[in-house]
Amino acid sequence: MSFHTYMLRCPDGSYYVGHTDNLEQRVAAHRARQLPGYTQARRPVELVWSEAFATREEALAAEQQLKGWRREKKEALIGGDWARVSNLARKSFDTGLRQAQPLLRTNGEGATETSVTPPPAIVLVRPQLGENIGKAARAMLNFGLTDLRLVAPRDGWPNPQAGPAASGADVVLAQAQVFESVADAVADCAHVYATTVRKRGVTKPVETPEAAAGEMRAGPGRSAILFGPERSGLETDDVALARTIITVPINPEFGSLNLAQAVILVAYEWSKGQALESPPAVDLEPPAPQAELEGLIGQLDALLERSGFYYPPDRVPATRRTLRSLLTKPGWSSQELRTLRGVLSALEGKKRPRG
Repeated sequence: MSFHTYMLRCPDGSYYVGHTDNLEQRVAAHRARQLPGYTQARRPVELVWSEAFATREEALAAEQQLKGWRREKKEALIGGDWARVSNLARKSFDTGLRQAQPLLRTNGEGATETSVTPPPAIVLVRPQLGENIGKAARAMLNFGLTDLRLVAPRDGWPNPQAGPAASGADVVLAQAQVFESVADAVADCAHVYATTVRKRGVTKPVETPEAAAGEMRAGPGRSAILFGPERSGLETDDVALARTIITVPINPEFGSLNLAQAVILVAYEWSKGQALESPPAVDLEPPAPQAELEGLIGQLDALLERSGFYYPPDRVPATRRTLRSLLTKPGWSSQELRTLRGVLSALEGKKRPRG
């Protein structure tokens, strides 16, 4: 069996990336609006690129890499312009799994061998509300996870309440898989973790999300993380299937996390080892020269002197020292000092109102 990563172009010019074990059937399902999520309201769709891989892990890793690419880089891939793809990779800070880079063909000869550890699967066991499934999907996608597995959801699947709660994480919902049992859901996973804050009468290693995430990234094979129903959490038999328990230090007087909160705690720790995007660092303006700061202090002092602020006379030196300490604490930039001096000039009546 082969697995495909594929890209669809939507009528609005946007691109949808996914993976499947049956490309023809999956594309037909997109075109027939049989898959809830992103492409359901964007038809017709056109298959513009696909690539075959030997394993699902490789196809998923390639999918997640492509999702982090900018539009121009995707279009270079579609056009087979590998020189441009390479050039854009050097110039950009795209999100995605950079370690999956060897998976994409560059010479038409097939995929390169790779030791990428696939992202963990998030397994929601007997989830009760569609809204909570959607919120969990939103938490997942924020931190680069897309493999959502549902075990016997109470209200069935798909659930119309999940989409609005996902706030745009449609790709996670569209690819969610449904299983009848926990054992079926984790059958392809080498490592299974159960999340719980309660004692379940089973003896298992207990780790924090941070420690567990480190193990998942370091070890070969896919990991699965189990989350229990909203009302009661995982049952003892569910936890018994896991090899390790994940828990967090929590207020003993109130140990209640909702489903999405629990997912986001674990997903965030996993994301620390991934090349996700952070807000760009902005260089601060250099501090102003001391002479400019003295000009501001002198202007303020003269204004306060004329207004009669300094009183009683014996407190004037101490008051001036306090004001100087206040004004010299921040590293004022030149622009900030000009702004403050403009304020003082306005208070002095030296600046005329506009208009």
